[in-house]
Amino acid sequence: MQKIPGLTSSSTTLALLRELRAQPQRPLQFHLNGEVLVPAGYHVTEVKTVTIEAVDCGGHANAWRETVIQLMDGSAEEARAGFMTNRKFLAIYDRVVKHIPVRDEAEVRFEYGNTSIPAVQYRVSRIENTPECVIVHLRTPGVQCKAGDTCGTPVTESGSSEGCAPAGSCCSPAPAELISLS
Repeated sequence: MQKIPGLTSSSTTLALLRELRAQPQRPLQFHLNGEVLVPAGYHVTEVKTVTIEAVDCGGHANAWRETVIQLMDGSAEEARAGFMTNRKFLAIYDRVVKHIPVRDEAEVRFEYGNTSIPAVQYRVSRIENTPECVIVHLRTPGVQCKAGDTCGTPVTESGSSEGCAPAGSCCSPAPAELISLS
């Protein structure tokens, strides 16, 4: 699996697909903090493949890929029809990958927002299979010092790096000849 700076764990696109393909047809729900985040009747409006090229505060270049799946509220009528099934979700995904290359090793994120909630790209924390439905448990993204991986600064449960500060050694700029985006 690719190394994404600052992450202690991630859910890959392939891991999500394997979990969903292994289940019989069930309603697919997205939860945040134990509660339904995306209401019944939602749509998958877009699947994006994103390449991130970044230089951290220590001058270290990194690159990785992400798969971002955008979800949108449906109409009241669609909500009454219930949650999309994992089979329908996979059919939409499979149609998309016929047109764009999606990397199995890429971290998968779900983007959701509506008139009350700003759009956020949520990370997957786990997938739960119940007899009634499949639940994708999401967590809010955090911000952490990516240079902490290089200098050995531990990342906490909240995703922040303790002790990584601009005056610290991990955030000291690297010599220009060491910065490369290849």
